[in-house]
Amino acid sequence: MEIVNRFKCILLFRKKLPQNSSIEELFKGLFQYFDKVEDIETEIEEVKFNGAKFKVIFKNIQQVRGLSADIFHITGDVHYLALAKKKNMVLTVHDCGSALRGSIFKKFIVKVFWFWLPALMVDRITVISEFSKLELSQLIPFAKKKIKVIHNPVNEAITESRKVFNQNYPLILHIGTKPNKNLKRTIKALIDIKCRLRIIGKLSQEQLNLLEDSNIDYENEFFVPYERILESYKECDIVTFVSTYEGFGMPIIEAQKIGRPVITSNCSSMPEVAGEGAMLVDPYDVESIRSAVLTLIYDPLLRNSLIEEGFENVKRFEIENISQQYIKLYSDILNEGS
Repeated sequence: MEIVNRFKCILLFRKKLPQNSSIEELFKGLFQYFDKVEDIETEIEEVKFNGAKFKVIFKNIQQVRGLSADIFHITGDVHYLALAKKKNMVLTVHDCGSALRGSIFKKFIVKVFWFWLPALMVDRITVISEFSKLELSQLIPFAKKKIKVIHNPVNEAITESRKVFNQNYPLILHIGTKPNKNLKRTIKALIDIKCRLRIIGKLSQEQLNLLEDSNIDYENEFFVPYERILESYKECDIVTFVSTYEGFGMPIIEAQKIGRPVITSNCSSMPEVAGEGAMLVDPYDVESIRSAVLTLIYDPLLRNSLIEEGFENVKRFEIENISQQYIKLYSDILNEGS
């Protein structure tokens, strides 16, 4: 791969909060790989302020304006940093959900400052799935030529960890409690199934009430470090990830790499990410979710087949391959400007 001399790349991050770690974990692995490449000097810059108030946006933009580098890569969430108008900027968009929900005023503000203006300012926009590319192309048709798909890499810290399946009382892992994570229907699907449900994410009172009313054996953990999430993958028997909307769906490939059977949705980006290594269900149909859970519990041949397919599928997302795609993107931008 041709690299234009030695160049400096700054990865721009949102301010890290205990409940948000997905983008940080994703790019931490990429950063470590970039750092091994002789001709690239990489730095991480985290913005100092959190939130979407104009004062916060202005201060964070000013912070970026004071930086110096050959490539600036906005890693996600703080898209408005593109307004710093630095040369050679890359923006990664993880999904377009924020532009599709909320009041008319909120959606307008998000579209302007998170999508329309940044799309005009940056040199390239990367998205994490073909689904996201299609969705974003409809949102910024004037900049769709800038969009390139580079999938998320699977974390190198995850290693294969097989276990004996507990058919009598399986542990089912569900990650995420936001509305799109579809916990409510998952709970209803598990009523009267002998299992234990582990939920990662802070539960609302409504979700707590539903769990109690459904008489489900459950446990809940939230604001947990990534290492604890990896332990949960290893301890569980099945991973349910039946979201109604995802730009990618990282838990799918994380579970596949460890070696757990996955149930995920037949919509959004999830079939693209899961490949042949998961059971696909209609996330809006409780019976579809329930049937998949029961099938995995009582069909060891299918279960083992999905695990093996998962191991094969996850090779597409190995960090070396994804990192090289980003490095080529940076080099292409610098070549164009030289």
